[in-house]
Amino acid sequence: MTSRRDWTIDHTTGAASEFHGWVPPEPAQRLARWFTVDRPAVVLGSTQSPDVLDLGACARMGAEVVRRRSGGGVVLMMPGEIVWLDVVVPAGDPLWNDDVGEAMWWFGDVWADALRSCGVADVEVHRGPLISTPWSRLVCYDGLGAGEVTVGGAKAVGISQRRTRAWARLQSSIHLVWNPALVVELLAEPRPAPGDLRPVAVVDATAMGAVRAAVDKGVLALP
Repeated sequence: MTSRRDWTIDHTTGAASEFHGWVPPEPAQRLARWFTVDRPAVVLGSTQSPDVLDLGACARMGAEVVRRRSGGGVVLMMPGEIVWLDVVVPAGDPLWNDDVGEAMWWFGDVWADALRSCGVADVEVHRGPLISTPWSRLVCYDGLGAGEVTVGGAKAVGISQRRTRAWARLQSSIHLVWNPALVVELLAEPRPAPGDLRPVAVVDATAMGAVRAAVDKGVLALP
């Protein structure tokens, strides 16, 4: 764990249940936390029922089923295939915004700037209304929300949040590998075919190190 300016940043590896179950201490401080999962996990959105999953298929793959307290759709977390970054912003911080949608724009800008600095082209931050598809309530990466980042029109960075009176926890993720067939395999009927899901932009593992460093610099350089 390191501290630069008024941000604390750490890099953790472990179980998705531990990561998503973590609650920021109060009084809250600015925190950026990278997370990589060390075992498969299927992460439900805050309001989703486990009934949307084929729990037998999840068990056969050895995937733990976890609920996060943000977002709406399923995210598959596979070791070496997805990287998660959370930031905690205290209430009253200059980065705090009472508008739930606009509150995520700055975080998308950090990701976009980092991707561009690493040579990724056609990067955009979504500032419009929520874009839904027939499957976006089920699969997180099929929709596009405030602050989320696209590359070449395909979603690259998903962002969601949980907030209390004391802090906002913005959660983001980016894929190194996107396997829609495996995502669909773990869902209960009715479920989409892999080809029904929208394309997802990925960053390969080699480039991810540079992107991670650029994100850290961008987060920590903010006022």
